[in-house]
Amino acid sequence: MSQPAIDLNADVGERPGPAGLAADLAIVGAVSSVNVACGFHAGDAARMRAVCAEAVLRRKCIGAHVSYLDREGFGRRDVDVEPETLREHVVQQIAALRIEAGMEHGRVGYVKPHGALYHRAAVDPERAVVVVAAIAATDRRLKLLAPPDSALLRCAQEHGIDAVAEGFADRAYRPDGTLVPRGEPGAVLEPAQALDQCVELARTGRFRSLCLHSDTPGAAELAVALRNRLIGAGFEVRPFA
Repeated sequence: MSQPAIDLNADVGERPGPAGLAADLAIVGAVSSVNVACGFHAGDAARMRAVCAEAVLRRKCIGAHVSYLDREGFGRRDVDVEPETLREHVVQQIAALRIEAGMEHGRVGYVKPHGALYHRAAVDPERAVVVVAAIAATDRRLKLLAPPDSALLRCAQEHGIDAVAEGFADRAYRPDGTLVPRGEPGAVLEPAQALDQCVELARTGRFRSLCLHSDTPGAAELAVALRNRLIGAGFEVRPFA
């Protein structure tokens, strides 16, 4: 009997300086997919290319981590933007990452909205349509990573885009299945809690991917521990795209 598969993804390319890049490259080695910041909330062309080079070297899947144009707020503020402008911004971000990935003989396999765009599009059908339209206009083979039972997943499925449900290994959930907002006590889990939760989420069968945030304290070490815990629990850690 084959092992059940689960993807382990991480947000990377977001932290400045050599130390931030070094930590990101360590994370790339442990996960199976990397959500690369495309410059609108963090990152730049050089960092995109460096992360993509490492991903190609280690045979990891590359995804475009697209966001509102909000570097000051790290993409975690809901921005009032016209749908057509947002659509063009998402298209631009995917295109920018495809260029950098291509320079390293890699390819972009999926798209994941970041921060406020992720959470807004999960519950707002109009915003979800904009994200999905941007993907369809770029390359309909791109997959979409989004919350389960969300407007994003439903919209993608309606428009023929392969939609993949993800859970968060390092974030606390409320009883109703929503995330505890950042800034509230316990919103980011301690390592031991994250290790237990990743297996619990994987065993539900609701998720094809689990996410680790690179700004979670000790993220590089936690990425290795999460992978080992999943493998020890009988899962094969592999990309979904």
